[in-house]
Amino acid sequence: MTGRHDDEFTEFASTKIATMRRVAYLLCQDWQRADDLVQAAITRLYVRWDRARTLEHVDGYARMILVREYLGERRSGWARRVALDAAVPDTPGPVPDRDTALDLRAALASLPPRQRATVVLRYYCDLSVEQTAELLGCSTGTIKSQTAKAIQTLRGRLGPAQASAAPSALPSFSRAERRQHG
Repeated sequence: MTGRHDDEFTEFASTKIATMRRVAYLLCQDWQRADDLVQAAITRLYVRWDRARTLEHVDGYARMILVREYLGERRSGWARRVALDAAVPDTPGPVPDRDTALDLRAALASLPPRQRATVVLRYYCDLSVEQTAELLGCSTGTIKSQTAKAIQTLRGRLGPAQASAAPSALPSFSRAERRQHG
């Protein structure tokens, strides 16, 4: 890679690394693993930078690499053999309602990897059903069903007290809206 390409990559990576780290944390629920995921994703992106830098949505491509790294790690034997049971680390920056945020993170961590990835991409990254399906390599129907199952599980685990305490954290859709948004 030429010096100019390296400079472009360095600029892109330095501006996006914090966002990628937050997304990785939401996926894996561990800051150290999030750092590892981001490092692996950034490395893969660097290898493909000549092609990636010409894309219209480099951010989306980088996010796709990150999510695929996470899902690939979950499928590997390492994820089944190694248990990381450390205490929940402190969160960076202020959190308005810490107890609700911790409850929500614990409930999110209990979801299966595909459902967790779907919820993070749909509601944290604000991707559409179609964008999420493309990124995860599945149909829009799969995204809709995974999202519905995940939200139902989250609501069940959080219960009515936490769900009403954080209405913006878990969207509440009417039947017509659920059909429209998945």
